[in-house]
Amino acid sequence: MDFYTEQDNARRKTRWLILLFMLAVLLLIGITNAIFSSLLFFLGSPDASLAEPATFSAWLDAFSWDSFSIVSLAVVSTVFLVVMFKWAQLAAGGKSIAERLGGQRILPNTADPQQRRCLNVVEEMALAAGLPVPPVYLLASERGINAFAAGISPTDAVIGVTRGTIENFDRNQLQGVIAHEFSHILNGDMRLNIRLAALLKGITFIGDVGEILVRGGMHQGRSYNKSKKMPAPLLVAGLGLWVMGWLGGLFAGFIKAAISRQKEYLADASAVQFTRDSQGIADALKFIGGYVPGTYVIAGQANELSHIFFGQIADSLVQVFATHPPLADRIRRLQPAWDGQYIEYTRDQAYTGTAADQVRREQLERAAKVASTAALVGAIAGAGADSAVLAAAADADFSQVDTHLSDSIPESLADQAHDPLGAQSIAYALLLAPEGEAREGQLTLLRETGVRGLELTTNELAGAIAALPVQQRLPLLELSLPALKCMSPPQYRVFRKTLLRVAHSDRQIDLFEWCVYQVIRHYLDPEFVPVKASRPRYRRVAQVRQPFRMVLSVLAWHGHGDAGERDAAFARGAQAVGLDKLTLLPLEECAVGEFSQAVHKLADCFPLLKPRLLKGMAACASHDEKLTATEIELLVSVAAVMDCPVPASVRIEALA
Repeated sequence: MDFYTEQDNARRKTRWLILLFMLAVLLLIGITNAIFSSLLFFLGSPDASLAEPATFSAWLDAFSWDSFSIVSLAVVSTVFLVVMFKWAQLAAGGKSIAERLGGQRILPNTADPQQRRCLNVVEEMALAAGLPVPPVYLLASERGINAFAAGISPTDAVIGVTRGTIENFDRNQLQGVIAHEFSHILNGDMRLNIRLAALLKGITFIGDVGEILVRGGMHQGRSYNKSKKMPAPLLVAGLGLWVMGWLGGLFAGFIKAAISRQKEYLADASAVQFTRDSQGIADALKFIGGYVPGTYVIAGQANELSHIFFGQIADSLVQVFATHPPLADRIRRLQPAWDGQYIEYTRDQAYTGTAADQVRREQLERAAKVASTAALVGAIAGAGADSAVLAAAADADFSQVDTHLSDSIPESLADQAHDPLGAQSIAYALLLAPEGEAREGQLTLLRETGVRGLELTTNELAGAIAALPVQQRLPLLELSLPALKCMSPPQYRVFRKTLLRVAHSDRQIDLFEWCVYQVIRHYLDPEFVPVKASRPRYRRVAQVRQPFRMVLSVLAWHGHGDAGERDAAFARGAQAVGLDKLTLLPLEECAVGEFSQAVHKLADCFPLLKPRLLKGMAACASHDEKLTATEIELLVSVAAVMDCPVPASVRIEALA
């Protein structure tokens, strides 16, 4: 699955969405003026009688260009203000959307077996997708089986699941649905979904106003004049606006359905790539077909966000207005030989997870899965990047990993990553200097935060983290992100400031410290502070020649000790993107500050240019047929800052 192409397609679909939206607004302007002229015609004179014959010429006399201009301006202004207000609401991040739908966050250290299993599956899919682990929200009052991914970008994405989903699905079915939602994150669908919801609210808002006026007019029904010559003006105006809103709702429903259905087919196919198995998501769809509540969601805000869900949240009388394809069509695309039989629901199939051994098994599976990606990258780093190793890695089955616990991230560290205090301690411990005066100064900085137990926990974890294989350092940090998002904004400000002070305690920032800080800043800042998202500005390689030269030079200097190998690696990376005449920068010009600025400039490239640049970086790093820990961490961190998360399989193929 070419996720970068799909991200570009999502951006192109936005253009079509805006065009359809403009056409819908023009139609609303025409309808509104027709209603307004009719209102003037029937109500313009106090002595008007409904019994008098109405002629088209008399109706035209009620029309004027002045009133047309005023009405049109009023419609456009209203729609614009509503769209801006709705966008401001939804652009607050996935957390805001999940809470509007009634979701409650599942805490990373939850002891509930069903919730724990869901978090484990989300962690697995995040590692397979090359994304940080997003927060998970539970819609506890929803019996229907459904899920969604919400947010503007991977940095503020959340996963939402209904109670029916975690209570009834087995592990493979749940894994298929979660993988489906991760594909929406990678394909760039989330931003498109938010824009769609905001624009469509602008179209339907006028109908909402009309409904309010109709109700107000009905209360005034007794005030009709005794001659019954005309109804209450408020009721007439309300009916007109309500009709207009109803028509606007049809336009909105058609636009939403046209854009949404194809995205669901693509996400189903992407889920198969992540899990390496079509059975899980296919069985999930079959189970829904035999489950009476289906995928229905009754939350008050769900209707306007129906297109972000895994399944249709309510029946659609006409398929052209359905936001999701029929279940049978989705299943047959995954399994063409399907016999048409759904999985009949019985209470015995519901997941209870009450046994202690089941919880323990889940913990072991989670720890093994966490190790799979790190072990995969570590194997490449140690064995070299020859085509045979890469091909075997690319074909690895993430759903059937059999890794010993001793080869994975220790369970004690994984448990600490799920606790807010432990997660902070892990971040600090990654930056601690070896035993000595420098470490004592860093621990003093932690003591000054006033967080009870922080200094002690960090110092205790430092030994275990120092013994951790270097390839597992960033995966461990990514596992900690959901727990770090549980902090309050004041706590986060203290954490971020202290983290920078700890890293800068030796009066310099090295590349690993930069990687740690950038991953945390990039994925946590949107949760706590307003962040200006990067905007596509550079379409051609020549426009980012200098920042790419800087990044490539840093990779060459820190990945290759021999001068000849260094020059050859740089040249290979430059040739991979078509910049044959690019020259290696001197080491003294490759400071961390300039490197950071260059990476952030590359983040403003268009989606289709980013994988090309990353492939050039990977070509430079793998020139000597081996990857160092520094090279791996740089590649992963640069991809994160560029808002270009790389799925594990795609990352391996890029290194080829």
